[in-house]
Amino acid sequence: MRLAPRLDPIALAGLAGAAVAALHFAGALKSAPALARLPADITVLAALAAAPLLLLLAATRRWTLSPALALPLAAAAALWLWLVVAALWSPSRLAAAEKLRDVVLLAPPLLLAGLLVGADDAARRMLSGATLLAGLVVAGSVAAGLAAGEVQLGGDPRPGVVRVQYQLVGLLLASASALAAVSALEARGAWRLSWLGLVAVLAAAALLPGGRAGLIGLGAGLLAAPAAWLWAAGRRGAALGLGLAGGTGLVGAVTLLLADPALAEGFRTLERLLNNGLDASARPALWAAALALAGEAMPWGLGTGGFTVAAGFGEWRGLYPHNHAIEALAEGGLPGLSLWLLAFGGGAVVLAGHLSRLPPGRAARLVALTLPMAVAALVSTDLGNRMVWFALGLALSAALSAEERLG
Repeated sequence: MRLAPRLDPIALAGLAGAAVAALHFAGALKSAPALARLPADITVLAALAAAPLLLLLAATRRWTLSPALALPLAAAAALWLWLVVAALWSPSRLAAAEKLRDVVLLAPPLLLAGLLVGADDAARRMLSGATLLAGLVVAGSVAAGLAAGEVQLGGDPRPGVVRVQYQLVGLLLASASALAAVSALEARGAWRLSWLGLVAVLAAAALLPGGRAGLIGLGAGLLAAPAAWLWAAGRRGAALGLGLAGGTGLVGAVTLLLADPALAEGFRTLERLLNNGLDASARPALWAAALALAGEAMPWGLGTGGFTVAAGFGEWRGLYPHNHAIEALAEGGLPGLSLWLLAFGGGAVVLAGHLSRLPPGRAARLVALTLPMAVAALVSTDLGNRMVWFALGLALSAALSAEERLG
């Protein structure tokens, strides 16, 4: 008697997690020279692989949703709708159309992907493992490329040279370092030393590309992810002690660098931080301009994508306010800011509120994968960035559980 083939639900979930990891960090993977020169776009390949796998994952699990998800999910959906409506009075056409394409077509499926993968044990384990592997690949490739002159850090790309998307590389390495730190906490004996060595390698690699947001995410992730593990394990005092010790160490490191800037030589991230601090950044000027225009456009805002035109930059989407909350206020007015706070603030509340109810490993890895993106949302990216919506889904997945369907 011939039996019909049966899909292995665990393997299926693992494949979904790996595909989503490739999609989430596709921009960083393209900074590796070998991957950048592939004949097909990694983003497209990962999306084509992830879509059917996520559908099968959704169909082969029994999902249990907490009532805590209702308000953030409703706010996210209402924010997408409001941004469509707000485009009606926007002075922009090109930037608004590009942003709406991402918000309407990419944000909903990426948020759903974060929910599904974050809630399923096998998918989440593979997402974490693939993130670690991607971090190692990109760290090694960027370091080797810098030594060989095959990559450049920002600027207009030169022929035959791969341009490093240092913001995205920094985010990948921040999450990978935090995940390695969690594994070090869980390991014993020589394995712990091995994981700590990996943390050191990934953290050092994060200092090479120059992304200051990634550096902040690195520090936050290395402290918060292990602290979340301890908190979920009921070791509240140890979690608070780790935060205090880590904060003290961070202050000491900054003091040492300020006293001897030569220590930062060769680490472009630190060099940019010391030599081109916040005073040299365009962000304060963008924030001030966005807040001023938001005040003039109260209560409904400038309209989706309207900031760049209203600020005199023309149809240049790249000069967005570089802060999600300020962007939501400037372009979506008071309704936009309120919905953003309910969606993203609600995601933070859901994750923080469920930490003590989750297994320590799950709690810590969700923090490791979401906190660097939360930092990026406050100092970089716009509302159309798919990575931020995926991270929101991961945060909300703390209130979602999955069981394999047996029949």
